[in-house]
Amino acid sequence: MNLQLESTEFIVILAMVFISVFILLASLSIPVFGEQRRVKRRLKQRLGEISSASDQPSISSLLRARYLKKLNPLERQFESLPGMEALARLIEQSGGQIMAYKVVVLSLLLGVAGFVLVLLVVNFLPVALAAGIALVLAPYLRLIYLRHKRLMEFEAQLPEAIDIIKRALLTGHPFGESLSLVTEGLEGPVSTEFGITYSDLSYGSDLRRAMLGLLERVPSVTLMAFVTAVLVQKETGGNLAEILENIGTVIRGRFRFQRRVKTLSAEGRLSAWILMLVPFGLFGLIYFTTPGYMETLVRSDRGHQLIMISFVLMLLGAVWIRRLLRIEV
Repeated sequence: MNLQLESTEFIVILAMVFISVFILLASLSIPVFGEQRRVKRRLKQRLGEISSASDQPSISSLLRARYLKKLNPLERQFESLPGMEALARLIEQSGGQIMAYKVVVLSLLLGVAGFVLVLLVVNFLPVALAAGIALVLAPYLRLIYLRHKRLMEFEAQLPEAIDIIKRALLTGHPFGESLSLVTEGLEGPVSTEFGITYSDLSYGSDLRRAMLGLLERVPSVTLMAFVTAVLVQKETGGNLAEILENIGTVIRGRFRFQRRVKTLSAEGRLSAWILMLVPFGLFGLIYFTTPGYMETLVRSDRGHQLIMISFVLMLLGAVWIRRLLRIEV
């Protein structure tokens, strides 16, 4: 009986450690580099002014309406629920193909299955709830991670794409054809997104709607600067090739600064990981070497409350460390 009790308590501890590490990874795995909010706000304001000058609906709204028409009535009803459009945009930005309602159903099934399984194994409601919540959030965190990875890959390829567009403009190609050259000359997300923009222009969409559609699909401050420059040049005139050359130089300098910031903050990020993981390692070491030392903490209700409080405090600490390490540039 005591062996079975100790085994159950050990599973409870393992479940708590797993859930805590999962939450801490979700909190600390976000890169320390942050966009400058004032620059983003100013660019968004300028793009909003450009967008409001057109009385035509955006490309994204037209594509969304066309997408809903292709679905059967049940799927159309699910996809029309509140929040599904934003989730579908997140899936698109992450490069996925799955429908939004299927992600919701999958997350709910994972949450319910995890809750029931953990509750049957450890018979401890707080741990079961935490496991269910973690599994419900897992698909969305995965999509956010994939979106961030895809955006980073797009931004890394953007200077080369700008160079291709600049060279095409200098040789006499129109702007739309230069986007086609980017699609042919590069691979990855930048080729896909510029190819979609080229298709928008080829099917009769004007430059403003096509570029704003590109920015909706790729919400990046770096791309926002490129789109703003192109649309402003369309309104005011000027040498677009020279403007793009300057933008490419600025973007490359920005990436060099990002890498320097990441290098300088490496010590702080390593300290954050050590601070967050040492308590778990120390707990496991004491539990295996001198189990009696942890008996009161593991078996008593007050000990369980202290463990849950410590988890919440550690989560708050992880969020605070992330805020300290996140540098605005």
